[in-house]
Amino acid sequence: MTTSSLATIRPRERDSLLQSLRAGVVPRLGQQHVQVGRANEVQALLSDISRINDGGSGSRFIIGDYGSGKTFFLHVVRSIALQQKLVTIHADLSPDRRLHATGGQARSLYAELMRNMSTRAKPDGGAMSSVVERFVTQALTESRTSGEAVEDIIRRNLNELSELTGGYDFAEVITKYWQGHDSGNEQLKSDAVRWLRGEFTTRTDARIALGVRTIVDDANFYDQLKLLARFVRLAGFGGILICLDEMVNLYKLANSQARNSNYEQILRILNDSTQGSASGLGFIFGGTPDFLLDPRRGLYSYAALQSRLEENSYAVDGLVDYSGPVLRLASLTPEDFYVLLTKLRHVQAAGDESAYLISDEGIAEYMNHCAERIGDAYFRTPRNTIKGFLDLLAVLEQNPEQRWQDLLSGVTLERESNPDLAPLELPDHGGESAARNVAVPPATGSAGVQTQIPNPPNDAGDDDLSVFKL
Repeated sequence: MTTSSLATIRPRERDSLLQSLRAGVVPRLGQQHVQVGRANEVQALLSDISRINDGGSGSRFIIGDYGSGKTFFLHVVRSIALQQKLVTIHADLSPDRRLHATGGQARSLYAELMRNMSTRAKPDGGAMSSVVERFVTQALTESRTSGEAVEDIIRRNLNELSELTGGYDFAEVITKYWQGHDSGNEQLKSDAVRWLRGEFTTRTDARIALGVRTIVDDANFYDQLKLLARFVRLAGFGGILICLDEMVNLYKLANSQARNSNYEQILRILNDSTQGSASGLGFIFGGTPDFLLDPRRGLYSYAALQSRLEENSYAVDGLVDYSGPVLRLASLTPEDFYVLLTKLRHVQAAGDESAYLISDEGIAEYMNHCAERIGDAYFRTPRNTIKGFLDLLAVLEQNPEQRWQDLLSGVTLERESNPDLAPLELPDHGGESAARNVAVPPATGSAGVQTQIPNPPNDAGDDDLSVFKL
C-alpha cells in the first residue's frame, strides 16, 4: 500500500476522527479513512443487507473482546447499509434500556432507537419525520396521476399492516399525519411523529391527541419494530437494519428471571429471522465472548439459544464459516495494524504527505515498543495503542523541536480490560468486613510478610442482647 492511494482528508472529518479516537470512542464521520482488515466479515454482512433489501430478514451476533473494534465495525456496517438504501437505527443497551422489561426499559430502548433513526439523506439520526414525509409524498404523486383521494391511497397502501399486531393503530397514526399535513396542523403532525417515536407514556394522552387507544410500551416493543420495517418498505426504502451494542448489559443482570426474559426476546427475534416471518428487518447484536459463552449467565445458559448459536463443528484448524448467526470478529494482524497506523498518520497530516510527523521506521519502532510493553494485545485489542499513537503525534505537532525517538520510551500503555466484568468491591463499614462469612485475604506487611487479621473478640458469646445498653 502506498501513501499516494490515500485520499485527502476534509478538516471536519480529520477533527472528528482524531478527537474521537483519542477519547477512545468510535468516530461518527470518516470511518472509511481508517478501516483496515476484516474484509470477509464485511462481505458476510453485505449479503445480509442484500437479503433485507429483497424483503428478507437476518440476525447476526458480532462477538469480540473488549476493545477489539466491535463498535467501529458496527458503524462501518451501518454506513454501508445507508448507501444500500436501508434505514438504520442503533442504540447501546444499558440498565435503563433492555429488550424486555416491565418498568419502561424496553420502551426507553425503543425511543432511543427512534432518535437514532438514519437514512442516507439524514445519516446523523432524527429521520422519522422524513421517512413519513416520503411516504405521504408518494401518495400525493399517485393521487395526482390517478385522481384518487390521498387519504384513500394511504389507507389502501397501509392495509397490509392490519395483519400485524398493532397495525390498525399504526395506520391510523400515519393517516393523522397526512391530515395534519393537508390542513396545516403542525401539532397533529408532531403528535403523530411522537407516537411513532414511542414518546407517549400514557394511553390517555395518545387518545386525546390522536384518537388511538394504544401506545408503544414494553409489551409491544418488538411488534412495533416489525410494523416499522414494513412501513419503511412502503415508503420506498429497502428495510431496517437495527444495531444493538453493549449486549453485555443483559449478561450483567443480577436477576435470572429478568435475564431469561431478555434472552427469550432474543430467541423470538432469531426465530423470526430464520423462519422469514419478519420482512425487511435485520438485527446486529454486538457483545463480548462472555455474553455469548458463559454457561451460567450468557446466551449459552439458555438451552434454546445455545442450540441455535453453536458454531459449525467443521470450522476448525483454520477453517471458517461466515454464514452462521455468530460472527467472531477476527483480530487485526500486525500487518493490518501497521496499515492502520499509516492511515492515522495520514489523517493527522490532513492528507499532506509532506506534513507527516513520524517516518515508516518510527511506526515500526512504535509497534515494537507496544509489543514489549503489552505483548500481542497491542494489535488484538488496539484501542489503547491507537490512543497512545495519536497522543504521540499530538505532542510532535505542538512541539516541533522534539524528535519521535526521544518521546517513544515515554509512551505508557496498558492492556485493555473490560471494566464491566471487574469484580465488585465489598462495602467498607468502619473498617470491618462487610460480611463475617466472607474470607478476608491475608494482609502483606511492609517487609512482604503475610500477617493474619484477627477476628474481633466476642466475649458475650452468641447472645448480642447481653451487652445491649441504652
